[in-house]
Amino acid sequence: MPAPNLIPFAVPQDGLPLRSALPLYGVMILVVEDSRFASEALRLMCQRNGARMRRAESLRAARRHLDVYRPDVVIVDLGLPDGDGCELIRELCAPPGLGPAVLATSGDPALRAPALAAGAAGFLEKPLEDLAVFRNAIQRLFPGAPLPLPASLPDPGPPPDPIALTDDLAHLADRLSHDPGQEERHYLAGFLRGLARSAHDAALAQAASQVAASGANLPEVAALIRARISTAPAPFAKA
Repeated sequence: MPAPNLIPFAVPQDGLPLRSALPLYGVMILVVEDSRFASEALRLMCQRNGARMRRAESLRAARRHLDVYRPDVVIVDLGLPDGDGCELIRELCAPPGLGPAVLATSGDPALRAPALAAGAAGFLEKPLEDLAVFRNAIQRLFPGAPLPLPASLPDPGPPPDPIALTDDLAHLADRLSHDPGQEERHYLAGFLRGLARSAHDAALAQAASQVAASGANLPEVAALIRARISTAPAPFAKA
């Protein structure tokens, strides 16, 4: 696998090695993620480490991106609106293995094994809230890159974006109001479950269980989610 376009000897005006301040400087990351909330968290982590990021919200959009340019790393969410992220991982990791490095991500730790079996070089469990964990997962992908820093002390990432969360919830409530079929309902339940996990929100987790339940009144669940948006305490209420 080719190394990314790293610039290890660049020196900013203050005289400190750029690699010390921005350990992922020059790395291009494509994030395949349908949640704006999760994407914005990853975008801020990339910025803090000096990496550049683009986002694709579906398998189809990711393939369009990959037809145009080649990122150094692709981070693939496993629950996407048009299919299983493992499908894209298998495509990217197929022989001769000259594509970008691939990581999988999900809020369900049980999906680690199938993601690694599909060819992913690592698995990022949501919510991803530690900058050191993110940085080290990327650095481990490239031979010759600086050794990962020890993660003995927590390195909290940037705070979540409350507007992105409410946008995701509003979109979800709208889709639940339009009588989705069983397959789409399964996807929407997973989407909401991931949001609940990332937001540490027990009320949203309970709503996700209702979406997944057979015979659930989905318009009623949608109304509950809208009420959750309007009554949620800071930082999750819309500004």
